[in-house]
Amino acid sequence: MRLHFIAIGGSAMHNLALALHHKGDIITGSDDVIFEPSKSRLAAKGLLPKEIGWYPSRITKEIDAVILGMHAKEDNPELLKAKELGIEIFSYPEFLFEQSKNKTRVVIGGSHGKTTITSMILHVMQYHNIQVDYMVGAQLEGFDRMVHLTDSNDFIVLEGDEYLSSPIDRRPKFHLYKPNIALLSGIAWDHINV
Repeated sequence: MRLHFIAIGGSAMHNLALALHHKGDIITGSDDVIFEPSKSRLAAKGLLPKEIGWYPSRITKEIDAVILGMHAKEDNPELLKAKELGIEIFSYPEFLFEQSKNKTRVVIGGSHGKTTITSMILHVMQYHNIQVDYMVGAQLEGFDRMVHLTDSNDFIVLEGDEYLSSPIDRRPKFHLYKPNIALLSGIAWDHINV
């Protein structure tokens, strides 16, 4: 697939871009600011945008889909051009669901401990040589990326957080993963702004 990331420099977004590039998809992206370590990691794979900023000319009919990050605004010129051309637009969690809809989805959610529990599961799977796709919210020792996607693995382990999906989709991310198996570590009155 040919995919364009609007706000490619984000922590989660750049990891998804790297995972899809590793999988063999053609990736382009843009952002108005990109910090380390995203900048170096994207540059190492040839995915760092040549120019910083939003350029509607980057959005063409050859693009199969756009992945929209939270850093972008609703009136982003590239987003508006994608809508004008009728290109399919996904939020980060919507795209992860699309990539995993035929897999068993294990979603780790709750107010506290999501990253820790997801990390523990991934380390156990790695120790036992069990291949799974995954998305976790922190860079883990022994793992190249925070996101790993394949066409062959039957399972995916997803850290399901409660933050908003995108500037045009205000649902919490974990609502979009549609888990086959859900683990909730706890429920607390937390992040009431979202």
